[in-house]
Amino acid sequence: MFTLSRFKNQFLHPKYWLTWFGLGFLWLLVQLPYPAIRLIGFNAGKLARPFLKRRESIARKNIELCFPNNTPADTERVVTENFKSLGMALLETGIAWFWSDRRVRKYFDVEGMENLQRAAAQQRGVMVVGVHFMSLELGGRIMGICQPMMATYRPHNNAMMEWVQTKGRMRSNKAMIDRRNLKGMVSALKKGESVWFAPDQDYGIKGSSFAPFFAVKDVATTNGTFVLSRLSRSALLTVTMVRRADNSGYRLYISPEIENYPTNEAEAAAFTNRIIEHEILRAPEQYLWVHRRFKTRPAGEVSLYL
Repeated sequence: MFTLSRFKNQFLHPKYWLTWFGLGFLWLLVQLPYPAIRLIGFNAGKLARPFLKRRESIARKNIELCFPNNTPADTERVVTENFKSLGMALLETGIAWFWSDRRVRKYFDVEGMENLQRAAAQQRGVMVVGVHFMSLELGGRIMGICQPMMATYRPHNNAMMEWVQTKGRMRSNKAMIDRRNLKGMVSALKKGESVWFAPDQDYGIKGSSFAPFFAVKDVATTNGTFVLSRLSRSALLTVTMVRRADNSGYRLYISPEIENYPTNEAEAAAFTNRIIEHEILRAPEQYLWVHRRFKTRPAGEVSLYL
C-alpha cells in the first residue's frame, strides 16, 4: 500500500552515472559548515535567476495577484528573496537526505510540539496540513525527527531518483504514500497515524472547488482535505517550517488542532485556503511562488499567465 525504498541493480547502468555524479557533488557540498552552505545556496539562486525567466515571470505574477497593494519595489524584493530561497532549497534537500539527526537537531527549534502530541494521543489519526515552502524537503526530515509520520507525495519519473528521494525522506519518517492513494491515506489515519498532506497546489479542476486565495477570487482548490477529513474523522492541524529571520536555522510551527471545519466542499476549500494564507504570511518570500497556482480557471476565463 505504501512506497518502499529498494535499490535495483539497474541503477548502476551508465544512463544513471550523471545522476550519481550530481548526488555525489550535492553530498560534498552539504559537508561544509552551515554558514557556507547558506552562502552558496543563496548565491546559486541569484545566479540562476537570469536563466529561469519563465519561472521568474510566474513568481512575479503570483505575488502581484495575491498582494495587489504591494508597490513594485515590494514585489521586486519578494521575487529577489524568493530566488535566493530557491537556490537554498537544493542544498536543503541535501541536508535533509544526507545529514545525521544529530547535526540536523542543531539548527531548528519547535513551537507548539504539545499540539501535535495532544492530537496524536486521541488515537483517531492526525491530518497534518502542509504548505509548499522552499525548505519543504528539510521540513519533512525535521517533522520526522520530532515525531515520525507518513507523507503524501508525487512519485518521481526517474526510477533511481524515486529510490533516492524515498530513502532520504524515510530517514526519519514511517512511509511515503502516493497522493493518488486515497485508500492508503484513510487507512493510515484510521489506524491513528499522522499523515502529512499539502493542499496548496493546483491539481486541476477534477476533484477541486473554486475558492478565494489571498486577493484572487476563484482558485482551484483540491477537495482532498475535505474528503480525508470526512472519511477518517481525524484531527486536523498545520505544521510549517521556515528559515529564521537571522538565517541561523529553522523554526517548525505546529498549530493547535483546527476546530469547526466546514461540512461542505465549497466552504471547506475557502476555509483551507485561509489556513494556508496564514501560514504563508510567516515568510512570504520563502513560499513556492514559481508554481502556477492559478493555472486552472473557471469556464470561459482566460489564463492569468498570458
